[in-house]
Amino acid sequence: MTADPAAPSRDPVCGMTVDPGGAAATVEHEGRTYLFCARSCAERFRADPSAFLAPAAAAAPAREAAPSAPEAAEWTCPMHPEVRSDRPGACPKCGMALEPRVVGAGDEPSEELRAMTRRLWASAALTLPLLVLAMGSMAWAPLAGAGHGARAWWELLLATPVVLWGGGPFFARGADGARRGRPNMFTLIALGSGVAYAYSVAAVLAPGLFPPAFRDAHGGVGLYFEAAAVIVTLVLLGQVLELRARHRTSAALRALVALAPRTARRLRADGSEEDVSLDQVAKGDHLRVRPGEKVPVDGRVLEGSSAVDESLVTGESLPVDKGPGERVIGGSLNRAGSFVMAAERVGAETLLSGIVRLVAEAQRSRARAQRLADAVSAWFVPSVVAVAVLAFAAWSLWGPDPRMAHGLVAAVAVLIIACPCALGLATPMSLMVGLGRGAQAGILVKDAEALERLERVDTLLVDKTGTLTEGRPRLASVEATGFDESEVLRLAASLERGSEHPLAAALVRAASERGLALSRPSDFQAHAGRGISGRVDGRAVVVGTAALLEEEGVDPAPLAEGAALQRAQGRTVLLAAVDGRAAGLMGVGDTVKATTPEALRALHAAGVRVVMVTGDAAATAQAVARDLGLPEVHAGVTPAGKAEVVRALQAEGRVVAMAGDGVNDAPALAAADVGIAMGTGADVALESAPVTLVKGDLRAIARARNLSRAVMRNVRQNLVLAFVYNAVGVPLAAGVLYPAFGLLLSPMIAAAAMSFSSVSVIANALRLRRVAL
Repeated sequence: MTADPAAPSRDPVCGMTVDPGGAAATVEHEGRTYLFCARSCAERFRADPSAFLAPAAAAAPAREAAPSAPEAAEWTCPMHPEVRSDRPGACPKCGMALEPRVVGAGDEPSEELRAMTRRLWASAALTLPLLVLAMGSMAWAPLAGAGHGARAWWELLLATPVVLWGGGPFFARGADGARRGRPNMFTLIALGSGVAYAYSVAAVLAPGLFPPAFRDAHGGVGLYFEAAAVIVTLVLLGQVLELRARHRTSAALRALVALAPRTARRLRADGSEEDVSLDQVAKGDHLRVRPGEKVPVDGRVLEGSSAVDESLVTGESLPVDKGPGERVIGGSLNRAGSFVMAAERVGAETLLSGIVRLVAEAQRSRARAQRLADAVSAWFVPSVVAVAVLAFAAWSLWGPDPRMAHGLVAAVAVLIIACPCALGLATPMSLMVGLGRGAQAGILVKDAEALERLERVDTLLVDKTGTLTEGRPRLASVEATGFDESEVLRLAASLERGSEHPLAAALVRAASERGLALSRPSDFQAHAGRGISGRVDGRAVVVGTAALLEEEGVDPAPLAEGAALQRAQGRTVLLAAVDGRAAGLMGVGDTVKATTPEALRALHAAGVRVVMVTGDAAATAQAVARDLGLPEVHAGVTPAGKAEVVRALQAEGRVVAMAGDGVNDAPALAAADVGIAMGTGADVALESAPVTLVKGDLRAIARARNLSRAVMRNVRQNLVLAFVYNAVGVPLAAGVLYPAFGLLLSPMIAAAAMSFSSVSVIANALRLRRVAL
């Protein structure tokens, strides 16, 4: 906006910088000349100038209210995502520590991890001398004394804080599960360590209560303080290792959250600049992004240009050139130049926030593979208790003396080693790490079942526009008759500057890419459905259909043959006439994405049948299919027809994925076994599809299938580890090897094995962080 039309100005409606020579429209208002980047902006200004000339709005678009405060923090269980709480604590179903549903940018350990670590160190400090005392009682004759004497009291003194304080959370969670009628892994731990400790306390305080079956050859009653303390200490160690590993499973999400900068440089109405925290940025704010800085929020470039690295958000390794009108993503890195942008999406609306939210929700969803683990876990704990009782009974009846003491050891070992935490963690840990890895590669999966089905997809339906192709018209060719091709394009593009038609934008963009200097048109006229006419540099120029050229007294015959060849390739043809004679033609088409051929080769190599299904005309669709070597094409298909194609293939026994980006793709995306939306597409397409490719690059489908195979393979490995561990561990603990080999598993060894099983499952899941896609 300026009184001097020769000076650069800012469009008072959209805020874009407008060069006087490139203004699409001008408006005189109260003695001042206002320049506009588009005729639509000029029309909006004419309708209500006061709306754009208020003091605060004269320098920048009106600001919307800042987003509301984020929702209150919420915690959930990694094994039971349906459990929600407004505060940290333990899951009422399984007893595991709840964790935040949405991760933060920090890498600080949770309060649960800090508390368990304190208990571990204190318990280990007391358990070590307890072990030395128990195992070396014969050498420590002065402490051993007669009967249980001084040694027993020292063991009681050392073991009590370990079991009652160190193991306090296990007893509380185990009792809570039993009280709710849902015994869990902590119920087994509490039973095992509690029985060993209570038995030993009774042996110290009232040894006369024990019958001969509990006494050894010397008449003494065995003490198991060291077993109870070691069990608690080893379980604490397992909990610390598990909590640390679970913290690492969300590392990918924390890395994404950390991409957003803490502050942004905002332009004030008076032209000065200020640094503000990100939560103070509102829609419509103008922000300056300097070289080396991160883009603060999603928006559009107003002025300046740069190369922006979007790899950590989209998976694209090469920096993307950005200029006026181009969209930028919050969290991406500005590599080179400086630019001013308008904030369009802030707070929870940004792409980065959406990615974190989607992946966090997906990590809590359940795959079919987890249903088996859930079904087993439902009866697992009662079954283990029954096995422990049977083991005690068998040893008490048929075991060597002291029979009941051996039975107690076997029962405690069974209770400890059969802890079902490894089984419960097998699937969710793999999903958490795998979905986070996918988010880093620009693959967003909304639910775990979609990731599971993706592994089995054998047929892929792809829309043409925006999926196989760029989704916007581009100049494909220029042919001239009696004129220079560059001059024909320059004159046509100069005239088209006054039009807002997508084909006009394609010509203007092509001329700019070729470095052609455009002129300002005059006597511009739009002929609805046929084209435009006007004067450029004093020359009469017509651009449009053959009918329009004939109306303007120009014979289009010299261009007819070339136009027919262009149409056979599925392109839209614009004829051009200069000074009353045919000058040339321009073929405009939706060009194939540069990455599409590579993506199709990868999919074909993986055995995936690729079928194009599009609403475009048959000639256009067949032309693109020929270029890409796609033998199966369904053209001219309605949105409902696309869904019918999906169902027809499913009826053949095919597992069908559908990839698309438009509103017309939504029914097919919803009907497919796996819907895949291009991240550059319509919101309804993104909502209809459980898988979103942030970059809109078809190559990511092949990467998504690789991710699916890797995650499900990891899930199966974890389930096998968990099942084999319990299938082998429980019989060993019950004493199945004692008759043949004289081996009886110590409860301490059982506790170590139980902790190792959980950690091994999580460690296996963490390998997915480095899986190649």
